[in-house]
Amino acid sequence: MSLARLASVVSALAALGLASPAGPGWPPHGHYPPPPPPPPPPPLTPATATSSASLAPASSAPASCSGYFEPLSPPFLNDLAQAAGKLWFGSATDQPGTGEDTSILYQEILNNTHIFGQITPANMMKFELSEPEPGVFNFTGGDIDVAIARDHGKYLRCHNLVWVSQVSDWVLNGNWTEDSLIAVMQNHIQTMITHFGDACYSWDVVNEAVAANGSFSSSIWFDVIGPEYFFLAFQFAQEAVDSLPAGIRKPKLYYNDFGIESGNKSVAVLGLIQELQSRNIRIDGVGLESHFVLGETPSLQDQIATKQAYIAAGVEVAITELDIRFPQANLTNATAFALQAEEYYNSTASCVQVGGCVGITVWDFDDQYSWIPSSFPGQGLADLYNADFRVSNHP
Repeated sequence: MSLARLASVVSALAALGLASPAGPGWPPHGHYPPPPPPPPPPPLTPATATSSASLAPASSAPASCSGYFEPLSPPFLNDLAQAAGKLWFGSATDQPGTGEDTSILYQEILNNTHIFGQITPANMMKFELSEPEPGVFNFTGGDIDVAIARDHGKYLRCHNLVWVSQVSDWVLNGNWTEDSLIAVMQNHIQTMITHFGDACYSWDVVNEAVAANGSFSSSIWFDVIGPEYFFLAFQFAQEAVDSLPAGIRKPKLYYNDFGIESGNKSVAVLGLIQELQSRNIRIDGVGLESHFVLGETPSLQDQIATKQAYIAAGVEVAITELDIRFPQANLTNATAFALQAEEYYNSTASCVQVGGCVGITVWDFDDQYSWIPSSFPGQGLADLYNADFRVSNHP
């Protein structure tokens, strides 16, 4: 576990000085009572660790942080988040079909609800995997993620329905009219929401629709349908949620994006919220992805102000995909790690200090399975845990 990163997040979560992890009442999902959180696990031993996960000796860390050496020892992130009034501290997970499935230590950490009280499927609910052929749905991966959340008493954020990327080839290569593509979008949204029902705390209905200048990004949806696709997506999602059986908790509907902490994008998102509301179309929340680059993370004050602006517009907010990457992973030093810790603190504290921010999710928790190196070659070291789940020896 990265000592500086974890310690900064723990400090931010504990800033309110609350003594016990009372958290919100169970259950997080309306359709099943989750099991009680597991008792705090015993210290990790070599028998329970993967061969690559041996722990650094305690003498390699400052004495004041000696409690952070065991990946499965207190302080626990989700317990602290719930004690601070949040619903969760969570993580994305990319299961099934990846190394995460077979890493014993990854599974122990992810499944421990004291550490992570929520999961987001990183890929399994996206269009290309959930509807690989026209009208042919594959729910297998998503159902496995539902089972992980159910079996370990976690909230589940369902991600995502309409996005520019990871769309099936048959959609990208189709010869569409506006009406025919609208029908595809409507069927996909309504089928997904109906299938997963109340397993989802929320759905990211539209993901990353806004460009840096505040205009709509080019996508198959925008290029064929035009700006109206955004509003239709939320309308179809609302209709699907309203059609779910009475008496169950209905999932919330979110817009999710990166870089919406300030500037043209945040202004545009506020405008989209207001337009949806003027049409009486439901939007419940905004997900601030919070993929940051070291040295470019917004200040604590800016992050708080932006979250408060969205809340003032009538929606809740969540940090949904937090990581803070080194722009050059091989150029690290004590000063850089200290800055990363400070930026993790500011991002976490910005949610802790805003009542309408419901929770914090990191975009997977360990560098081994981070999306950063494959998407940004040469960059990395973005997550709370190192690639081998060890405490790093850096300051």
